[in-house]
Amino acid sequence: MKAVELRKRDKKELEKTVLELRKKLSDLRFKFSSGKLKNVKEINSSKKEIARIFTVLKETKEAK
Repeated sequence: MKAVELRKRDKKELEKTVLELRKKLSDLRFKFSSGKLKNVKEINSSKKEIARIFTVLKETKEAK
């Protein structure tokens, strides 16, 4: 998801999305360590998505 799309969402939605992504990241790391993960790029993309959301949250916090 792009930052423009994230800015349209409200704070609670973004926080919920972060929790979901963190759970997904945890599952991906577990699969990676057990050797069952086929697409390793998913880990990096999940981390970047979490960082994007935190950036948008910080921007909205500083704007107020």
